[in-house]
Amino acid sequence: MDFSGLKVLVTGGAGGIGTEICRQLHAFGAEVVVHYYNSKLQAEDLAKEIGGIAIQADLTNEDDTLNLFKQIDDLHGGLDCCVANAGKYPTESLPAWEISGDRLSETLDLNLKVSFYTSREFLRRAVERRHGSLVLVGSTAGVHGERGHADYACAKGAITSGLLKTLKNDVAGTGVRVNAVAPGWTLTESKINDGFDESISKTALRTMSIKKLAIPEDVASAVSFLLHDAYSGHISGQVLEVSGGMEGRIIPGVDE
Repeated sequence: MDFSGLKVLVTGGAGGIGTEICRQLHAFGAEVVVHYYNSKLQAEDLAKEIGGIAIQADLTNEDDTLNLFKQIDDLHGGLDCCVANAGKYPTESLPAWEISGDRLSETLDLNLKVSFYTSREFLRRAVERRHGSLVLVGSTAGVHGERGHADYACAKGAITSGLLKTLKNDVAGTGVRVNAVAPGWTLTESKINDGFDESISKTALRTMSIKKLAIPEDVASAVSFLLHDAYSGHISGQVLEVSGGMEGRIIPGVDE
């Protein structure tokens, strides 16, 4: 794929999947803006590696989000593409009746709100230019549910359902496209470093026709495909699952 001359923002660009998206887009010739919140060193090292720039912003804050896009306008003159990748998975697994209101609010803010603010500011500019491609990053949790993470499943389900379809229709007739990827089990570097539980892998693989976990490169390739007009120019409003053919969920401790 040739992204030469195209300017792309990747939110959450210093994370496991975000880093690989940035690297792949750079390899295809894109000028990449690496957004980060608190991973300053990783983001700056990555930006140096790929010849991009790193910009900090709290995307749950409306003013911070506005300022991020203003900085990009000033530095780059705008964007051609955007990957709304920033989000957070709550580490503690709890049944819905034990999830506090504070955790629910935080999870919705860190996933749904940041995707909305990012999408809004990118599309505001893309519609004016009558050109642009946006990819939202959801999760199979939003498709099949996620035991112990009802808050996360709600947020990701909203992103790849109501938000995606509405944005696709909002930009109708402007030449702008909006799509989403929904990664399943993805073996990131941080999971490996944290000592990924092989029993979880075996459970996950029981739901998949491709008997291996995804790696960040798999997700990045799907994102690149959906971003590029030459490869997906007649695709909008679609969710591309990157999940090894997953169908439903095995419930650990119940279905075994």
